[in-house]
Amino acid sequence: MSAPFYVSPEQLMKDRADFARKGIGRGRSLVAVQYADGVLFVTENPSQALHKVSEIYDRIAFAAVGRYNEFENLRIAGVRLADMRGYAYDRRDVTGRGLANAYAQTLGTIFSSGGEKPYEVELFVAEVGEVASQDQIYRLTYEGRVGDEHGYAVMGGDAETVEAHLKEHYREGATLEQALQVAVAALGHTQTEDRVIATDDLEVAVLDRTRSQPRKFARIVPARLQALLGERGATSSGPGGAADGPDGPATDASDDAPVAPPG
Repeated sequence: MSAPFYVSPEQLMKDRADFARKGIGRGRSLVAVQYADGVLFVTENPSQALHKVSEIYDRIAFAAVGRYNEFENLRIAGVRLADMRGYAYDRRDVTGRGLANAYAQTLGTIFSSGGEKPYEVELFVAEVGEVASQDQIYRLTYEGRVGDEHGYAVMGGDAETVEAHLKEHYREGATLEQALQVAVAALGHTQTEDRVIATDDLEVAVLDRTRSQPRKFARIVPARLQALLGERGATSSGPGGAADGPDGPATDASDDAPVAPPG
């Protein structure tokens, strides 16, 4: 009888990490920026139905890049967890940190298990506070690591180039208009040229602490986007054109059949 094929644990983890990183890198970048009144999320997403940024609870938002069906399952699981905790205890007991920890456990378990492929996703879980110093942005990677981000953060696509542009132009305490213009310019910045992303191809949402209702999440519609961005030149999407899904062609975003929400 032949001996079973052996792969060292270190090599196995490296291969799984490379697999996940390649899947995430194929998507478009997503930017989270803190501004004077809350947290802003901006990404290039031609789809009007498949959102990459969504509400989880009153003051908490979820944003993701990667394989759509996988991060959508995570979003649904987060909404269920938040609703159950808020109902069983108190709405104030639902926190961004608690949800980030739950996501980290789920992603870490999936990544380290040998029975299924790792999730090709990265996540932001953000919570807006009463004042700017209480705002929180947590970044979760495919292997379950959690990072506490400050000011701005980028994931997916050519994140290094976008982050370098943000580092140069970001200003603390900026208005929504200023933060949005910087974020959109960063998403359109490449190593060879700067392109203008069409307003209809942008997905923009905010956690706005100045909203009077308990729920602070709001989407910014194209009409308001046009007013906030002002005159930016041509409105074409630039190289690549429109796509079917939130991270490119539909086959890239959701080839696999949906699976049951984890958690």
